[in-house]
Amino acid sequence: MRDCRQFYIDGKWVSPTKTHDCFVINPATEEPIATISLGNAADVDKAVVASKRAFETYSDTTVEQRMALLLRIIDGYRLRADEMARTISLEMGAPVGLSKSAQVPAGMGHLTEIVKVLGLFKFEELKGSTLMRKEPIGACGLITPWNWPMNQIACKVAPALAAGCTMVLKPSELAPLSAYLFAQILHEAGVPHGVFNLVNGDGPTVGAAIASHPDIAMVSFTGSTRAGVAVASAAAPSVKRVTQELGGKSANIILDDADVKASVKEGVQSCFRNSGQSCNAPTRMLVPRSRMAEAVDVARRTANAIAVGDPFAEGIQNGPLVSKSQFERVQYLIKKGIDEGATLVAGGLGRPEGLNKGCFVKPTVFADVRNEMTIAREEIFGPVLCLIPYEDEEDAVRIANDTPYGLSGFVNSGDIDRARRVAKRIRSGNVHINGARVDFGGSFGGYKQSGNGREWGGAGLEEFLELKAIFGYSAPGK
Repeated sequence: MRDCRQFYIDGKWVSPTKTHDCFVINPATEEPIATISLGNAADVDKAVVASKRAFETYSDTTVEQRMALLLRIIDGYRLRADEMARTISLEMGAPVGLSKSAQVPAGMGHLTEIVKVLGLFKFEELKGSTLMRKEPIGACGLITPWNWPMNQIACKVAPALAAGCTMVLKPSELAPLSAYLFAQILHEAGVPHGVFNLVNGDGPTVGAAIASHPDIAMVSFTGSTRAGVAVASAAAPSVKRVTQELGGKSANIILDDADVKASVKEGVQSCFRNSGQSCNAPTRMLVPRSRMAEAVDVARRTANAIAVGDPFAEGIQNGPLVSKSQFERVQYLIKKGIDEGATLVAGGLGRPEGLNKGCFVKPTVFADVRNEMTIAREEIFGPVLCLIPYEDEEDAVRIANDTPYGLSGFVNSGDIDRARRVAKRIRSGNVHINGARVDFGGSFGGYKQSGNGREWGGAGLEEFLELKAIFGYSAPGK
């Protein structure tokens, strides 16, 4: 079992101020694989002091210096990609094929994209006699989740480094080992002391200490809407910037001119990817009432064909959920769907056949779901899909937008112009047309209770910058 109880502060691995051991559990076996220490406010303060001190010099580095640093990080990340993939699969249960094809490449995608952005970004622009200057905001607190660990860490750390900011990272205590490895990569790449710091811990203790710390200029948080509210509340007295990427309950509208068979199959697979543990998963599939029988048949066959099991076994598509508590929550919501009258099409309660341990959930599909049902309102964060009928296009758009969330949306149509029109009416931070994949050069973030602010690409870099106007910078006429 690995010993990962130290924190990375001011360029060194240091012991916590007070011992508070915590096991990291492999959700496939329910056995411990490592020990970390949960930090406290004193550990956070040490990291913030180092970060604030480092900001004085790192904020003055040139674009070329920061780009060179990022390129060294990319080289180190590439060399340890296989180790990173294995680490992610062990700590949070993603099938190793998914870790290699998506989890690890997502981190690389954000690192390489920010290098492109940085090379073209204008930090200063003269407007008349006024200089509009974008400056790094300061020492930042980064709080990340367990479901796509490298995606979420890289899409915060990369733009922070590019902007000239320093930072304190708190990864999820459920899946901290990939962050531990990432810290090693940054150290080997020569990140200046104090620029990047890592403190493990839980949200109510370390997360709250980061959010409330008066010397943290900005908090970038990804997690549940409930936890996001707590972060914003803790940050409010110091009036710091808070960006939040929170929950989702994304609608997948299959219009009546779409290829129903192909769209439903793709929608089911997308919903169940990463065992349904994605905030932007298309968990509400909206189907024309006249095509519902066909959609149910395709959804049932697609769900039943998904191989669930050991993340390191050949051909596995779904691994376990991240923890026993997450397993129990998903079981509770599946039962809620049954009790509220939805029709169970595939899956259901309990583990898949042949699996008597581990946090494995049956890929589950419900039909005859009404949008006011609990399973259509709450973010389940597991492999559970709701099929909801609609009458016409107006009804589909109404149902799609009838949610407290607004992170993502999906539209399928045989007419690209129609799909574009419907996409523009969806109240969410991004929309996928006809199964389009994400673009790291685009932006990611939500409307409503899915958060505020944006990540990825140029929009993500902007979040780590303050805008300053210097009046009279240039004499009139010159």
